[in-house]
Amino acid sequence: MNLRSPAFVILFSVSLIAAGGNMALQSVLPAIGREFGLADTLVAGAFAISALMWTLTSPFWARMSDRLGRKRVMMIGLGGFIGSMAGFGLAATAGLEGWLGAAVAFALMAVARTVYGLFGSAAPIASQAYVADRTSTEDRTQAMSLLASAQGLGTVIGPALAPFFVLPIVGLAGPMYAFAAFGAVILWVVWRRLPSGDVVRTPSPSGRAPSEVGKGLWRDPRVRDYLLYGLMITGAQAINISVLGFHIIDEMAVGGMAASQAQPFIGVAMLAGAAATLMVQWGLIPMLRLQPADLMRWGAGLALLGNLMSIVAPGYFGVVVGYAVVSMGVGFARPGFTAGSSLAVGPHEQGAVAGLMMSLAGLSFLGPPVIGVALYEWSEPAPFVANSLLLAVAVAVCFLSVPLRRGPPDLPGRDETPSKSTPPASQPGPEGNS
Repeated sequence: MNLRSPAFVILFSVSLIAAGGNMALQSVLPAIGREFGLADTLVAGAFAISALMWTLTSPFWARMSDRLGRKRVMMIGLGGFIGSMAGFGLAATAGLEGWLGAAVAFALMAVARTVYGLFGSAAPIASQAYVADRTSTEDRTQAMSLLASAQGLGTVIGPALAPFFVLPIVGLAGPMYAFAAFGAVILWVVWRRLPSGDVVRTPSPSGRAPSEVGKGLWRDPRVRDYLLYGLMITGAQAINISVLGFHIIDEMAVGGMAASQAQPFIGVAMLAGAAATLMVQWGLIPMLRLQPADLMRWGAGLALLGNLMSIVAPGYFGVVVGYAVVSMGVGFARPGFTAGSSLAVGPHEQGAVAGLMMSLAGLSFLGPPVIGVALYEWSEPAPFVANSLLLAVAVAVCFLSVPLRRGPPDLPGRDETPSKSTPPASQPGPEGNS
């Protein structure tokens, strides 16, 4: 796949909009919780069910992307994103305007996020598998890094645009309506413009269907350590993201600022983190051409440094700089373990390993945010201390794990490019089909 092709641009846009919408929601969620008068831990915990659904459904959507095709599953995921964002916005508006009680409105918001948990993983899984289907091993790390950078750009766009959509009638729910509309546009583009994602897949040596090959892949020594490392990195990042808004609101409250007025400051902090991620994924990774093992080492080390900075410099500017350094680390780490796990398995297992990688996003937001916010309510530096210990283990895994230290082994047929019988990425298939 040509990284400048229209197909890749569309895949990039899918990841960008999903990340932008979720980060816009994350930027306003602490203020909504404070406006509703809810405990911070309850705000974080109410969405654990969404993360659980994401984790449980990711392997299912990986299998469906093998059976139904990448494009069709991508459209299902986008539909779930649109419905979830719109439903969340309606529930938030009803609560903020007093049409519903705060408890009822927040329960409906949790239901809307559960919808995203059920369907949201489908689009990124299908996008990653689409790219893996059509890239050689030599190009896959760069392709995965560029696709991951769409999430980084989304984390810039989401918090940056969110304050502009906080409008008089819809209030803090405005960003959700805006990103639901953006998602609808992208869904139309995928339906009409994305070429078919089907390729001629290599049958499994056991004769099983591709969707059945990866059911026990999470125990496979080829990818097990990548999953462990990825879980630690994404779990630490989830704690940082979940604590960030509450931390900044409390820092601003020292000067007498209300929670709703702190929104621009939260946006600035998230913007700094996203800009740091983009600097890594658009600048440093292509320039240095680091291999997955190097990306993971640098990633865990920088994320550890950022959390240590948040401990020793807890003021607003210390929080912003620390979060930016953490984001740099994640910018290195995510394409490292994603590309490394993809390269560690054969062509017939790409959908399955994509599902496993996406399930990490659900697992990381299942327990860590609740634990992190609870630690923050107990003691301000506590979540950053916990993250530092977790990331120190991740650094050690990079050097102690044989697969992570040596890199993926050479696999028969792994570096095969798509078959000549496969329709080229620039040639659309039948409209509406994948």
